[in-house]
Amino acid sequence: MMSDAEFLSECAAIVGDSHLLCQDIDTAPYLTDWRRRYTGRALAVVLPTDTAQTAAVVRACNRHGVAIVPQGGNTGLVGGATPCEPGRQIVLSLRRLNRIRDIDLDNHTLTAEAGCILQHVQNAAHDAGRLFPLSLAAEGSCTLGGNLATNAGGTAVLRYGNARELCLGLEVVTAQGEVWDGLRGLRKDNTGYDLRDLFIGSEGTLGIITAATVKLFPQPRARMTALAAVSSPRAAVTLLGMAQEQAGPLLTGFELMSDFCLRLVQSHFPALRYPFATPQPYMVLLELSDNESEAHARGLLESILEASLERGVVDDALVAENMRQSHAFWHLRESIPLAQAQEGLNIKHDIAVPVSRIAAFIEATDPLIQRDFPGARMVTFGHLGDGNLHYNVQAPEGGDPKHFLQHEAAINRLVFDSVLAQQGSISAEHGLGRLKRNAIERYKSQVEIGLMRALKASLDPNGVLNPGKVLPDAR
Repeated sequence: MMSDAEFLSECAAIVGDSHLLCQDIDTAPYLTDWRRRYTGRALAVVLPTDTAQTAAVVRACNRHGVAIVPQGGNTGLVGGATPCEPGRQIVLSLRRLNRIRDIDLDNHTLTAEAGCILQHVQNAAHDAGRLFPLSLAAEGSCTLGGNLATNAGGTAVLRYGNARELCLGLEVVTAQGEVWDGLRGLRKDNTGYDLRDLFIGSEGTLGIITAATVKLFPQPRARMTALAAVSSPRAAVTLLGMAQEQAGPLLTGFELMSDFCLRLVQSHFPALRYPFATPQPYMVLLELSDNESEAHARGLLESILEASLERGVVDDALVAENMRQSHAFWHLRESIPLAQAQEGLNIKHDIAVPVSRIAAFIEATDPLIQRDFPGARMVTFGHLGDGNLHYNVQAPEGGDPKHFLQHEAAINRLVFDSVLAQQGSISAEHGLGRLKRNAIERYKSQVEIGLMRALKASLDPNGVLNPGKVLPDAR
């Protein structure tokens, strides 16, 4: 095995000295995850400028026995893009692969490189008169490659699907340093195994996504937003059914937020006022996107709310009068994670259960947490329309958050077992990363884990891609 110095010299020859970061002051931002839960070590941070350089670096890593941690915007929440402590590894940052390669208006597609900031992709589509609907709180800093590697969801999954549904083709550097060009803008292609879907959601453990061809949609002529106060998650699910029945595919967003979520937001961001005059147990943020007119969208939304008020499903409602107020409603929702961070360390859960079982899950799990951890505060919010909840647990008021975090394993076990009882998933859109990779042994069958191991061994026989992520430790 050659020395580290020889390896780094080879990387510098590929990407240039200025794009090989070795000093602690330069590498530090890449070695700690967004939540500051994990910090690792790396020989260097390598920043290639294109797919050819990326492939060359991967080949060098294979020759020298160096592992690779692919990284986009480093906004992940499960430590999937953070290097582990042991072993020889580099962080391969794809930030410089940031070009929009093509926009095909007739085919309604856009091809962009993996390092493109999601918001830049949205803007490029908008400037071309189209919509790229993937939207999430980190869109100003997360990257398209990271979105695909984690199969990101966001706020518009209900209508447009998650990242997998929005992607038609990929360009991938394999674990051996070969390039698979699968950038086909096809809606139909039955020529063998679906490699695209295999790499999406694999968190950089099977290949490195370097570019993607994604779907574009017509820009809606109008968006209408409302906040509805409901007494319980069951009422919210009923409202969802009514909205889907009346609005069909025009229903773009349906977000659930508990009273405590918005009181937390108001506490830490006083300019963001609680929207209703009196406290409400739960609130739903609805949005319609209409290709006809604003009047049509407003009439439809008001009709949904009027019917739900008459039936007692909704207790109060606010319809945004303009885009400014609509943005204010969304700002409340998007500020919940920031308010949680301000409040102190917390235990996050990104879970999915069938929509029909969401109410049962909350009704069963809330009392269990209070039984075992009295005073714990539940920060329950998320994408109710697609069954994805961020079911987070905050320390009791006045308690020591660091001490409360010592209960994380026990709380996770309680929540995950409850998820399993409702036939759900312990990760809906954040992935497994380092945080949940060992937990899946309890919640996936040995057949499923065996198939995942077989795929990893086949596509990455040298184990160079993102070790210590997704798959549980070998027994």
